Amino acid sequence: MSPWILAVPALVGGWLATLGLLRRRGATARRIAAVLAMVVLVAGAGALATALAAGPAHADRSTPATVALAAAPANGMALLAAAIAVVGSSIGAAIAVAYTGAAALAAMSERPEMFGRAMVIVGLAEGIAIYGLIVAIILIGRA
Repeated sequence: MSPWILAVPALVGGWLATLGLLRRRGATARRIAAVLAMVVLVAGAGALATALAAGPAHADRSTPATVALAAAPANGMALLAAAIAVVGSSIGAAIAVAYTGAAALAAMSERPEMFGRAMVIVGLAEGIAIYGLIVAIILIGRA
């Protein structure tokens, strides 16, 4: 837990530095931010590849806590699948809401009585994220 607590000030500082750069330098700041994003992406991919390539760790089986952990099923892949389901459905819902929301606003600007129908369509698009969450709950429940 302590690495996360230590990382919070660094993340907030980086966020504030990025905001300051964007206010002062526009296009140059966007290029710098894109390069930093690619560096973080490559570092994360490297960490993921290292974690996936490493074999299972062997623990001392003498303590009760390690015996309980050894008895628990290995559900890492189910958790990964649940995360992919939630992320994929959320991105899909965001894209769907962006297009249907824009179209709904355009329709309501011409005919205000279309509000009810437009909100139903936008709500259906948001339902995609709920389906992903339900799939994730089912996957975690089976693990």
